[in-house]
Amino acid sequence: MHIEHGVRGGRTVVSQRNGARIVTRGRGGYVQRAYVTRGGRSFYSRTYVYGGVVHVGVYQGYYWGGRSYYGWYPGFFYAPAYYGWGFHPWGVPLVWGVSAWGWGGPWWGYYGGWWNPYPVYTAPYFWLTDYLIAANLQAAYAARAEDAADSGAADSGTPDAGSTDTGAAAPASTAVSLTPEVKQAIAEEVKAQLAAQQAQAAGGATSAPAGGANAAPAQASGTPPAALDPAKRTFVVDTAVTAVSTDGQECGLTSGDVVTRLTDTPDGTDNTVNASIAASKKGDCATGATVAVKVDDLQEMYNHFQEQLTNGMAEMAKKQGTNGMPKAPDVSTKASDVPPPKADADAAKTLQDQQAEADKTEADVRAEAAAGGGL
Repeated sequence: MHIEHGVRGGRTVVSQRNGARIVTRGRGGYVQRAYVTRGGRSFYSRTYVYGGVVHVGVYQGYYWGGRSYYGWYPGFFYAPAYYGWGFHPWGVPLVWGVSAWGWGGPWWGYYGGWWNPYPVYTAPYFWLTDYLIAANLQAAYAARAEDAADSGAADSGTPDAGSTDTGAAAPASTAVSLTPEVKQAIAEEVKAQLAAQQAQAAGGATSAPAGGANAAPAQASGTPPAALDPAKRTFVVDTAVTAVSTDGQECGLTSGDVVTRLTDTPDGTDNTVNASIAASKKGDCATGATVAVKVDDLQEMYNHFQEQLTNGMAEMAKKQGTNGMPKAPDVSTKASDVPPPKADADAAKTLQDQQAEADKTEADVRAEAAAGGGL
């Protein structure tokens, strides 16, 4: 069992039990189990449980540099025309206000000074960019509220641990920190991913397996993880991450922060690469700083980005043709060669058991340290 506490609170626990990889972060997490093997490739099911909500996904496992990595694998594809529609201009600007988005609540007030949605959308990929950012900020707010509650803060809605301001809607910043340039970098990544998925859906990136189902490109062992692809530089943080600055000081990153990877070759000892902080919220790593980030953390950011993009495409498929949004072409879906499995019915209990075991382990360590005169 590996237990790690973030620099701003929160705990991550990772363990292996009965062939399952169990990861908890805060009050949620996932259980990963072996699923199927296709063409010599190993696939795993991941059942996520957060806030009582359960969802399942497929991940491909592979090895590189003596380490194991897991890459998100699409369970289905949209029609190729829908992806093409997603990364081409609409031809007419779309006004899509907060009411159309359905945004609101404490998270919106808290981050209102840090991020502004586009006033109009000229292409679907800009709409998807704001969808991704908003989803990450909602996750960041929920995680900080949980951390505050777990640490016994007076107001569990206070997002900044250690702050003396107990107003749940206190602004994260008095100025917009997510600059247009950073948002454009995210939008370009969205656009590139849509183009890649269109090629996959059309069978241009790989040969379709027997039966006609679409297949995503194979990630072979011995090739670098997608997080180190020289063409991929911009990463949106998906969960609390600890980075290390050039002077050796730790700092925290939270959902919605943005980093730009600077180096492609990991450090042999810590398996980290250098990254620049492109955008960060109050109390997180300083914007503009150069930090070392674990390759595993970058890979999970990449995985989450792909999954959120798919979720955003699903939401846009529901909204197309309404509130002034142009009607999309074919939004039908087709299963990939490895469709998602059923959710692990025991995932919630497995995560609870791990948390209880981690609590006991930490209590035992503290008792032993006290008996021995200190840590």
